[in-house]
Amino acid sequence: MAPPPLQLRFLQSAAKIDQLPASRAEVALVGRSNVGKSSLLNSLANRKGLARTSKAPGATKLLNIFELDTHPGSWLVDLPGYGYAKVSANERQRWRHMIEQYLTEREALVAVLMLIDGEIGPTRLDIETQAWLHHLGVPILYVATKHDKVKASKRQSRKTDVLAKLGVSSGVSWVSAHKGVGLPELRARILDTLVGDGPRVSD
Repeated sequence: MAPPPLQLRFLQSAAKIDQLPASRAEVALVGRSNVGKSSLLNSLANRKGLARTSKAPGATKLLNIFELDTHPGSWLVDLPGYGYAKVSANERQRWRHMIEQYLTEREALVAVLMLIDGEIGPTRLDIETQAWLHHLGVPILYVATKHDKVKASKRQSRKTDVLAKLGVSSGVSWVSAHKGVGLPELRARILDTLVGDGPRVSD
């Protein structure tokens, strides 16, 4: 039986990790500024207004915490996106420091949900972020978004290309926040990571 929508609730935002309360387990969402992190959060919970979405990249400016109502202390943490957000150099540097501090110092972090734009495939920034996460030793769960934007005739070749560029042989979850593709499987993967047997990472 497919898991129901995740019972997520917005807990709080924070600019520094010392503003966060203690938790049991956390999965962080990382990805380019327009990869669709907020849309995916809304679809995972089947709630349109849970996370703020915007047509302009860079809507997420803080660490935004979403807690599983069914498992208090189990969080999804939405981090500011990297890449195309039109912000000042000082603001971009503040985001970078905040993200680095969270990923390197937050002891409850158990895995990163790394979102890749399935329509265009992994970018240079994606590969650099992947290498950095590997260096930190953080387990990565790969998610390719915008499945519905890839023409059906090109999906298999795009999936093969994504695996090759990421250097993995399997383990990429393909989803569409708008069409619901892959969401039940991703919900199960997230639940396993937060409250089950641990991260089901790629090869």
